[in-house]
Amino acid sequence: MGRYIIRRVIGFIPVLFIVALFTFVLVRAIPGGPFDNVGDKALPPQVVANIEAKYHLDWPTHMQFLSYLLGDDIVGGLFGGVYAETAGDSLGLIRGDLGPSLRYRNQSINEIVAVSLPISIQLGILSLIIGITIGLPMGIIAALKQNTWMDYSATFIAVLGVSIPSMVIGPMLIWLVAVMAGWLPAALWGAKPPFILGFLPSNLDWNFWSHAIMPSFALGTGMSAGISRLTRASLLQVVREDYIRTARAKGLRERVVIVTHALKNSLIPVITILGPMFAAVVTGTFIIEQIFGIPGMGKHFVTSIGNRDYPLIMGVTLIYTVLLVVANLFVDVAYAWLDPRIRYD
Repeated sequence: MGRYIIRRVIGFIPVLFIVALFTFVLVRAIPGGPFDNVGDKALPPQVVANIEAKYHLDWPTHMQFLSYLLGDDIVGGLFGGVYAETAGDSLGLIRGDLGPSLRYRNQSINEIVAVSLPISIQLGILSLIIGITIGLPMGIIAALKQNTWMDYSATFIAVLGVSIPSMVIGPMLIWLVAVMAGWLPAALWGAKPPFILGFLPSNLDWNFWSHAIMPSFALGTGMSAGISRLTRASLLQVVREDYIRTARAKGLRERVVIVTHALKNSLIPVITILGPMFAAVVTGTFIIEQIFGIPGMGKHFVTSIGNRDYPLIMGVTLIYTVLLVVANLFVDVAYAWLDPRIRYD
């Protein structure tokens, strides 16, 4: 297992390079530039040229990419000339520097991510916990009580959760819980209490939880519906297998048959979707963050494209890529735990 994980981690490097290369080229193929209009006013061509020179946008595309990867000092030292004379202080992606923002002046992408990503991670993890807590038991009950009122009720709730998007659930919760009842605040994100690992609150700070309950529930209900339907379908398929009938014929208790033999194998499809789902929710969801006024990273996935903020587009894309490949690695490792027949050595 250790060798497999090391091979996968090494394999992340070309994946990140290819994603960075394609994203770098594609964002520059979008018509328009980051300084065409500032404050609804068109800047004079000379001013635009000076600003582009400051951020090296006048360099050839391949040199811009090398500077983004290696840093200005390395590019200036390797190629000299104008690249050494106009080199800035960017350290490059290989040293963890995502570059300066072209739209948010005097802010680097690292600073923007450091502020917004933890909030999105908190919201995403809480939503995922809600989705698993509701969806998994509901799917198991629906499968074990097939064609009963419990099955029909769970299926109805799951279909309802899939059919009603979070953009509808969010405003409904604000109207019912915040406006009509006045139980919870309608928007914003609570002050950050002490956090375990920087992500989850380590105490019961009501200021945090009062702001987190509604957006987490609005985002988690849709996930719980999908998890419930997949769990039900997978468990129904597994309980009909020959080894389940054999376990029952040996006289094992029904709970042991379900928990030990059936449930673990039926969770493989569920674990498969949890990897991409985790990466998606922890990088922020634009709609929920907009509805509840949450200063997370989701908005940057959308606004950075309209602003032509090239470094910010690169930053959020690479962060999502890293989370996605890491989540998929954990999914593959979980396969070996769920199914003893799967080996990676």
